[in-house]
Amino acid sequence: MKKFKFICRLFLFLLLSGIILVAGIYVYAFFSPKLEIKNAGKVFIYDYEENLIYQGSGSNDWISLEDISHNLINAVISVEDKNFYKHQGFDIPRIVKALFSNIQNNTRIGASTISQQYIKNLFLTFDQTWARKIEEAFLTVELEVHYSKDEILEGYLNTINYGEGNYGIEDASQYYFNKSSKDLTLEEAIMLAGIPKNPSNYNPVSDYDACIERAWTVALTMVNNGYITQEQYDSLFQEEIPIYGKRTQNNSQTILYYQDAVLQELASIKTIPTSLIESGGLKIYTTFDMNAQTKMEENVLKYMGNQEELQVASVMVDPNTGGVLALTGGLNYAKSQYNRATQSKRQVGSTMKPFLYYAALENGLVSSSTFKSEKTTFYFSNDQSYSPSNYNDIYANEDITMAAAIAFSDNIYAVKTHLFLGTDTLVDAAHLAGIEEELIGNPSLALGTTELNMIDFASGYTTFASGGDKKDLYFIERVEDLDGNVLYEHKVKHDYVLNSNNVYILNEMLTTTTNSAFTDYTTPTALSLASKMSRKYALKTGTTDTDSWVAGYNPELLMMVWVGNDEAKPVDSTASYYSKNIWLDTMESYLEGHENIWYEKPQNVIGVIRNGITGEEDIEGNNNTVFYYVKGTEINSIPVANNEE
Repeated sequence: MKKFKFICRLFLFLLLSGIILVAGIYVYAFFSPKLEIKNAGKVFIYDYEENLIYQGSGSNDWISLEDISHNLINAVISVEDKNFYKHQGFDIPRIVKALFSNIQNNTRIGASTISQQYIKNLFLTFDQTWARKIEEAFLTVELEVHYSKDEILEGYLNTINYGEGNYGIEDASQYYFNKSSKDLTLEEAIMLAGIPKNPSNYNPVSDYDACIERAWTVALTMVNNGYITQEQYDSLFQEEIPIYGKRTQNNSQTILYYQDAVLQELASIKTIPTSLIESGGLKIYTTFDMNAQTKMEENVLKYMGNQEELQVASVMVDPNTGGVLALTGGLNYAKSQYNRATQSKRQVGSTMKPFLYYAALENGLVSSSTFKSEKTTFYFSNDQSYSPSNYNDIYANEDITMAAAIAFSDNIYAVKTHLFLGTDTLVDAAHLAGIEEELIGNPSLALGTTELNMIDFASGYTTFASGGDKKDLYFIERVEDLDGNVLYEHKVKHDYVLNSNNVYILNEMLTTTTNSAFTDYTTPTALSLASKMSRKYALKTGTTDTDSWVAGYNPELLMMVWVGNDEAKPVDSTASYYSKNIWLDTMESYLEGHENIWYEKPQNVIGVIRNGITGEEDIEGNNNTVFYYVKGTEINSIPVANNEE
């Protein structure tokens, strides 16, 4: 009997303590400052001219609840939180039911209410930690005591992610169906209500079938909760629903790749508190150039618009600042949000060679230094051998110059140079230029067998394009809060890490890839582009079994293009055709009307007319071109490497 009374008293004590605790929390929340939900989560991104190009987790088109389709409201409440108007932020019976179900079935069914989801989207990360859950609970209580249910639902519908860069029901309705959210049909409303569960996969642009499958789930909850009849349910989706999928402005298939890169950089800026980034209210001014992005996308779609397997990544950089003007991480963001420009690493092939030849110039070789281009096996002290080959097994079978080796992308010349210098020399040169990836100094490094990320790789090329001035590539110029207070500002730093004389000579040699004077036993690798060029470019191509690269620049613009497939399957010559022509057409169209400029020749560099293939002073020959040297080195000769058979 005493034990029973003790248990009863303990139960009453715990019950009263719980009631007092909960009451205390609600009282504390009531007297806490009111949450500013209309500013929370707003991120505005501007281009280099300070034109607004993106706004996320918030919209100027804030729609009142009375101007939103009742079908949409009913569908959202039905599928997300059927007791929304009955609970005080937490659906206790639903939580208990989900808890028992998870224990019994070893699942992770959620029981978040609309209020909890709204708080999570506005203020919190999605980390599954107790600290985050406790913070979410307190903020949910604050939301409930300061705002009415209609205000909470209105805010939720105006800020939730509907995929394809659409935040808020009005943006989503206009984008997917070209109509206001108040005019949505029942079927359209049900489709939109299902998207937030998985915005990338359930939106009708990315996957129409998956969207409809999810919509059927939403519709079934509406039947069960009394919002539609069984007859209405049975008549749904008898015909395909037309999808608009366009914006009146910035209707780009690739711009969201750039925006993702901006937000990724934002998260890395240590001077902006994480809590402020999460709560939003930020204006982000970027280096983005809509003209560059548009030209890039036009040419990507022109050459690759019908591709099913091949993918593309590309970046355009201002070499004078390191600012990224445009970027695409794939053919179509709606179909794949994987950003191949910022996230993937691929073998770069012969586009690695300029770093090798800069190192060669630094270590006594000159543009007319020769090695014999012939089928070669290299032997090493550990009884290993290496037998690289040229493209299509084409060899000069005679000595060729460094300039010719660049023009033809001769692999034998590259490996001989690499081994002659010592394999760590290329590693050091690449790192000095700005490549951060760890590199292993093996014999094949000169042929680009190491996998690199495009942004990291482009950082190294930017140093060549800027005349030796290493710069960090960046997307964000400055960040402000909504009151205009500057929270961060990028400072362009100048770090002349490379010898300007040798960079100039290298840049001149990289024009040989489109120079007909080097036509001999084979042709320069990008000669097919020469007839379309209106100006001078430094250009290098790179081809592996699975990847095709082009990297090229002048003093005003650097552009890099990769074409391949995500599964690293072999590609044929069309990949090279695409990458070259996307690169050239974009460069030409963007620079149209700009002054035709090239690098100023340093005073300590001279030009000598010589045969491009042999390096000899053959005034009567057809292969004559200008070789550049640091004064005094034009008479240098370098012996042939001895580690060949």
